[in-house]
Amino acid sequence: MRPALLLLTDSRLPAGGHAHSGGAERAVTSGAVHDVPSLAHFLRGRLRTAGAVAAALTAAACTHASAGGGTVSWEALDAEVDARTASPAQREASRTQGRLLLRVARRIWPSPVLDELARAIPSPHHPLALGAAAHAAGCTPEEAALAAAYHAVTGPATAAVRLLGLDPVSVHAVLATLTPDLTAVATHACRPSDHLTPLEALGALPACSAPALDLLAEQHARAEVRLFIS
Repeated sequence: MRPALLLLTDSRLPAGGHAHSGGAERAVTSGAVHDVPSLAHFLRGRLRTAGAVAAALTAAACTHASAGGGTVSWEALDAEVDARTASPAQREASRTQGRLLLRVARRIWPSPVLDELARAIPSPHHPLALGAAAHAAGCTPEEAALAAAYHAVTGPATAAVRLLGLDPVSVHAVLATLTPDLTAVATHACRPSDHLTPLEALGALPACSAPALDLLAEQHARAEVRLFIS
């Protein structure tokens, strides 16, 4: 694993990720997540739906950055994220995180690719910013996908520890059991698409729906009292 990938996935990266719970806060409020086993169920489901989509989109963005343009544009990739994010609240959260990550990445890993993305889309979705940042940091598309999958579970896990006062060691043990799933999601996100045109490859990206997460996000956006932005 490249050191740059560790930096990208480090919760101390000042890109605002700590302010987002990935739906965990509303899941705790609703009672769906109340202990370590229920958190494990939540994380596994999130990884196989929203996490899988984010990983594939992040890998696609990294691949696009590596190719230096072509048939597909940043705007087209951004539209694909929009199409796969049904909840307006989640779309807003994704763009907020993407904008902050892009700003930080441009300072840490200066790159024409990041400058190009910033010009094309000042507030890109998080998978686009993460994929472009991964490329600028010297990571492969599969490593970028792994970073996205990792973010999909570690953010909510950390939020649950803060919200419920769970034993952090037990929560990290749950994350450790997800290691094979993280690898599988990242590998699947980068499955070969040589027989497809670039535009066909965009349409073939996964679109796993997670209606419960969408509903939790909309409820959270309307909540008067909340600890996390999303």
